[in-house]
Parts: sequence; structure tokens; C-alpha cells
Amino acid sequence: MIPKIIASGLLGYLIGSVVTAIIISRLVFREDVRTQGSGNSGATNAARVYGLRFGVLTFLGDFLKGVAACVLGRLIAGDAGLAAAGICCMAGHCFPVWFDFRGGKGVSVGAALALMIDWRIFVCAIAVFAIVVFAVKIVSVASLSATVTVGVMSLILGPVPILKALGAAAALLVIFMHRTNIRRLILGTEKKIVFGRRGRK
Repeated sequence: MIPKIIASGLLGYLIGSVVTAIIISRLVFREDVRTQGSGNSGATNAARVYGLRFGVLTFLGDFLKGVAACVLGRLIAGDAGLAAAGICCMAGHCFPVWFDFRGGKGVSVGAALALMIDWRIFVCAIAVFAIVVFAVKIVSVASLSATVTVGVMSLILGPVPILKALGAAAALLVIFMHRTNIRRLILGTEKKIVFGRRGRK
């Protein structure tokens, strides 16, 4: 079983390293999204730089790769394989081997993991994100609020211990990746939502 779990994790990491925003920004805009805006390759920076539609496309691409990694992991090694593939997919997204280990912050992949643990966790996390982003207009606050929701609810609703641990670990990784945002929030310098309108070059 251990070789299968390791294989699931490796597969998840390689899938996670396929970062949607970087690929599309290079293909469509002939540049790297990491050279623009906040320098991040997540959906939020993609939306800020290129517009909301590009941000949504980025979210969907990264979300679907998270689902794919978890499904394949489960096929290989059951719940343990799902957990290994899921957390390694998130690690690959944050530190992609294909792109100099500079990726996103894991929110989109984390949403996919929430869905794979229990659909109720996913629904609650999306609801919290929407409410908070509408209320404060700061994406990082909404992302962190949704992340805490996933971590706590995974401990409550996770069907087996390994998936409870997956939700908690995923939440901790996303919080870690938001450490600079947290610092700016404390200083009061975190930016509110502003989406780019550059369109095609």
C-alpha cells in the first residue's frame, strides 16, 4: 500500500505543478503573470491583471486539476491515496516543479479538496468566501475565512481520520502561503478588489 500512496502523492504533485495562470498568460498574453501585479499565479492576481474572465478561467483550471488529482489518488490507493494526491497537488500548485517552484497560494486547489472531502464543506466555504468578499472587498480576508472554514469543518465532517487530516493540512498550507497578506492586513496596507481590463494584446 505504501508504494501506491507514494505514487499517488507524486502524481498529485506533478498535476499540481501545471499552473493554469502561467500557462494561459504565456499562450494568450505572451508574458508570465508572475511578472505582473502581486507576482502571484493564482486566480486573484490573474483577475487583477487580465480581468475577471481570466481569473475565473484560472480558478476553474486549478480547481479541476485538484479534483482530478484526488480522483486518481483514490483510484490508486483509496482514501489514503486521495489525501496524498490532494495535499501534494496543492504543494505542486504552490511550488511547481515546471515553473521554478513559484506558483499560487493554493486556494483554488483547496476548494477542490474541500469538495472531495465532503460537499457540505465546499458549499459552506464558498458561501463564507462570497459573504466576506462582498462585505470587506478584500480577497485575502475572504480566502482566509473560507480556509479556516474548510479546516474546522473537515475535522467535524471528514468521514475518516485521513480526510480530516487532509482538510486541516490544506488549511494550514493556505494560511502559510498567505503570510505576506496577513502581514499587510495587520499593517492596513492590503489592497481591495480591483480587476484589470487589459484584454488581448
